[in-house]
Amino acid sequence: MRYPAWKYVVILLVLVISTLYALPNLYPDEPAIQITGAKAGSQIDQSVLTQAESALKAANITSHGDSFDGKTALLRVRTSDEQLKAQDVVRRALGDNFVVALNLAQTTPNWLRSIGAAPMKLGLDLRGGVHFLLEVDMSKAIEQRLDTATTDIRRELRSENLIFRTVQQSANGINVVFDQSADRDAATNVLRRKFPDFSIQQLAVGDGFVDALTYTPAKIQEINQYAVGQNLTTLRNRINELGVAEALVQTQGSNRIVVDLPGVQDTAEAKRVLGRTANLEFRMVADEAAGYNGGPVPAGAESFPFEKLDGPPVLLKRQRILTGERVQNAQSGFDQNGSASVNITLDNAGGKLMNDATRSSVGKQMAVLFIENKQRISYTTDPATGKSVETRTPYTEKVVINRATVQSVLGSQFQITGIGSPQESAELALLLRSGALAAPMYFVEERTVGPSLGQANIDKGILSTQVGFAAVALFMLVFYRLFGLIANFALFVNLAMILAIMSAIGAALSLPGIAGIVLTIGIAVDANVLICERIREELRHGAKPITAIVLGYDRAFSTIIDAHVTTLIVAVILFAVGSGPIKGFAVTLSIGIICSLFTAITVTRGAVQLIYGNRRHVTKLSI
Repeated sequence: MRYPAWKYVVILLVLVISTLYALPNLYPDEPAIQITGAKAGSQIDQSVLTQAESALKAANITSHGDSFDGKTALLRVRTSDEQLKAQDVVRRALGDNFVVALNLAQTTPNWLRSIGAAPMKLGLDLRGGVHFLLEVDMSKAIEQRLDTATTDIRRELRSENLIFRTVQQSANGINVVFDQSADRDAATNVLRRKFPDFSIQQLAVGDGFVDALTYTPAKIQEINQYAVGQNLTTLRNRINELGVAEALVQTQGSNRIVVDLPGVQDTAEAKRVLGRTANLEFRMVADEAAGYNGGPVPAGAESFPFEKLDGPPVLLKRQRILTGERVQNAQSGFDQNGSASVNITLDNAGGKLMNDATRSSVGKQMAVLFIENKQRISYTTDPATGKSVETRTPYTEKVVINRATVQSVLGSQFQITGIGSPQESAELALLLRSGALAAPMYFVEERTVGPSLGQANIDKGILSTQVGFAAVALFMLVFYRLFGLIANFALFVNLAMILAIMSAIGAALSLPGIAGIVLTIGIAVDANVLICERIREELRHGAKPITAIVLGYDRAFSTIIDAHVTTLIVAVILFAVGSGPIKGFAVTLSIGIICSLFTAITVTRGAVQLIYGNRRHVTKLSI
């Protein structure tokens, strides 16, 4: 009975690698709070960590193992309750310029981390995670639609050669003011035909005549549903870009969205990216911008600060060329000078708009306006209760991030330069690539969530795995003796391989996943039982021990392959058509089947060869 040396090498490599990459699961993560700058690429210094530690000390919260790497500060605490209190204390102490997020700090030794070994991610039902509740600003969704409609109405009236005084946008609608009632009546017919989503009421105000346009109730409901649906899709795209495994994103009520991020995540990055309502507007620089140093803004222009220069603001024309909604793809990169940039690809309509706008503007300057909706958090003391009350005030920040001379007519592809850092360009590209938010969203709640199925059920799930493993191991020892011991060793290898592979690929283990592992144990034992019974059968037919081993493995091979392949097909189908818990079960079952096939055919055969292969005279097998 000969066994190739290369197979022993493969088995040894698998054992070593599986052990190394399964070891981090013995080191549980600790609750922590993570402090980063509010903007991508922003730096914090040691004083921020010192200030946070002082605030925690004043609140009688003990942190340990605090670390600082120049961009992020991490403070570890003992329990999840202390984690929530620490986040609130530090956020109050540091203010709006920093993101204070919940996180989990690794305790895996550095020598394991240096080879890329990390603990297996756990789903919400096993570990819990971070829970965000975001509220969609419906009034802002209506306002953004009205802003676009105002421009469209003004353009349509001009194309029809209708005389009007002004088109004004209000909080609830649009007012078109005329000097003559006849002009208003003519415009009313055009507006009703071209803009059926509006209800139009004719009014006489002061010395003018007004068409007051307001959205119909059906249109308002449609806008609200679209805003929530678009934001839901965009959040899912952004989470996919962040690489968060097994995340849950769903609506709650009519205007709220729940986001659950299980396991070990960079929650500061997730919170910053999820909460940003970033959009771009491309506008031409106003002709009066050359000599503008502040003060009154000329008619038809708007003034915005320039992010990168300490100097006067930039005058831009009110009319937008296009917005970030026309962006089809965005990738971060570098320009010819080695500075960070974003390469933009527009859709067909956006490319046409850009082409039309720049055809007559070669030699003039175009600017990129970055628009972001934020919240300012302040704290006041309630005189009645003496408790601190948190107030969130939304505001919009508009900054010019780039202005450059149009060298030639632009189309669907061009480059935005002048971005501060590669981190900022990567984040801007991510936000544009994943889609624009239809309306701003604000964090209403952030907390850690415990295991959704209860700790008792989790303990029972783990206990069932342990009891099942112990019962199977005892059965194999009693019925197959030394061969049963070899089969039990293969089971340990099988489990180590499953843990190592799931840790390496970032798959999240859930409670249904534990059920998949238990089922895998049964499948692996079944393969070993087939081999042992085949060997026994050959011995009963008078075969010599060594011959019985060879024939037993050879004749059980096809049966084992058939059983594993058919089960693997079912697992793949479950993964393809299932969702949530079904996918978690299918993942662990698929990995377990592949590992079981390797251990049953290769590992046990190698162990039997080491024991019996070098003996000259084998008269009896311990089976």
